[in-house]
Amino acid sequence: MLVELAVGDAYGAGFEYAASEFVLRHNTLRGYVQHAKHTSIRPGQYTDDTQMTLAVAELLADGGTWTAAALADRFVEVFHRDRRAGYAARFYDLLRGLSDGADLLAKIRPDSDKSGAAMRAGPVGLLPTVPDVLHHAAVQARITHDTPDGVASAQAAALAVHYCDRQLGPVARLPEWISAQVDGDWATPWRGKVGSKGVMSVRAAITALAAGGGLSSILHACVAFTGDVDTVATVALAAASRTPEIAADLPAVLLDGLENDAYGRDYLTALDIRLLAVR
Repeated sequence: MLVELAVGDAYGAGFEYAASEFVLRHNTLRGYVQHAKHTSIRPGQYTDDTQMTLAVAELLADGGTWTAAALADRFVEVFHRDRRAGYAARFYDLLRGLSDGADLLAKIRPDSDKSGAAMRAGPVGLLPTVPDVLHHAAVQARITHDTPDGVASAQAAALAVHYCDRQLGPVARLPEWISAQVDGDWATPWRGKVGSKGVMSVRAAITALAAGGGLSSILHACVAFTGDVDTVATVALAAASRTPEIAADLPAVLLDGLENDAYGRDYLTALDIRLLAVR
């Protein structure tokens, strides 16, 4: 799951808020694309979406106490051990000056309804029951996105993983199932550009998932929306990777081209094994 979502993040990073003409021309899955403006993110490098997901996944895999304090510590730790671009500018500046999670909780204003809590919620979906998923997704969301839409989008993203992992029904029925668990309209198909709100990214991801096919077609569909497509792809591929209904057909050029530094592809693969062992 972690490798696939990181591929979605890294591939989508080349197209985030890019012109529709650029997306149409280069969204071929034939390799990673250099973003025209975000040149500090090299092709094949993942962003904050995956890095913050690592914090969540590591706490779950380690069996740590699921509290705001423990999660905040992880968020600060993963940032400082491997600083990278992709974070919103104000949040990046905040993280740079933090010493630990307590410092984060003391200084942050958690009033955002953007996609930061949803993009990192995927591993929570591996928990055994819907109430477990809803609770854990909400706890991690409220650290940074303590708003109704911020929490709901994180819960919906995690539930998409849960539905696929537990094979609760056909993928085509996912939108209706999530709408029955979390307040909001998750069933109406998303159309057009995806903005910065968490609800937008998750609705688009659910739409791409429900269309089915393989990981490749889902990734292509996520990026074709345009806008905040790295988050859309991160959310969608986290869930899609957990169901046998979706073909595991990501091109080798994307899997092999994913960064493999200290916290890259091999680290993600090993953490995936640990994460799935405790689900």
